[in-house]
Amino acid sequence: MGAAGFFALGADSVLADAPAGAPAATPVPRPRAVIHPSPASTTAPPGAQPPATVVPVPAHPAPPAPPPAPRPPSWTPARVTAAKPRKPIRDLKTLVPPPPPKTIALTIDDGPHPEYTPQVLDLLAEHEVRATFFIIGEQVVEYPQLTRRIADAGHQVCNHTMSHPLSLGRLSTRKVRQEIVEAQTRIGQVTGVVPTFFRAPGGNWSPATMDVIGEHGMLPVDWAVDPRDWARPGVGSIRRALTKCRAGDVLLCHDGGGDRSQTVKALRGAIPRLKKRGLTFVAL
Repeated sequence: MGAAGFFALGADSVLADAPAGAPAATPVPRPRAVIHPSPASTTAPPGAQPPATVVPVPAHPAPPAPPPAPRPPSWTPARVTAAKPRKPIRDLKTLVPPPPPKTIALTIDDGPHPEYTPQVLDLLAEHEVRATFFIIGEQVVEYPQLTRRIADAGHQVCNHTMSHPLSLGRLSTRKVRQEIVEAQTRIGQVTGVVPTFFRAPGGNWSPATMDVIGEHGMLPVDWAVDPRDWARPGVGSIRRALTKCRAGDVLLCHDGGGDRSQTVKALRGAIPRLKKRGLTFVAL
């Protein structure tokens, strides 16, 4: 019974116990809400009906987002495998099914970065190039909208650990699993894409790393061409290293981890030259 009911019963018992002949208690009127007429009602003619009250119709709730799912590579709707699943991929020809001849894969590490990732995305859109972004979980948490922009533009998003520990190859299995699984979860939640490829920071692999990524259906990826753009050796040096690549190579560049203005400028010159050689860019 609520408090109001309790007090009502209490009042009834007091009246019942009052002595005979005692004067009846004077009822206390309950306060009533004061209704102020609206301006329309004060000017409406006698007998006119009040304006109808418009009741807003609640909008239909948005359907739930589909659960995260793997995104196939750009050359096949099938999920690819590797000839040697525990050996880091450097050559696209080792993938099954392989991409068409004269293809290369541009991979971008360590983002998303609020300054350089948008520049890289604009450049790739200008040249109609699909790339593969190995992204860091902590960056995904900090820049979710930018992360979604990468995926929404059709680029592949892949796992590059949660915090980018260069010592990953020496960490315990428990810490390796924590780094990989948390990043996998964050990327899937933000982009709707479950990564199917993993790159160890600095290329520091270990049996524990291979075990964990295998449990989550990911393949290990290294690179065949490293222009060392992270060291900022100069635009010309980066561009020359990239343009020396061969069909089937995996190219490594960075959009995060520091000043990547040299990388952006080098890609601006390298991408047209590579396309002029008849090479086609594919996303893993």
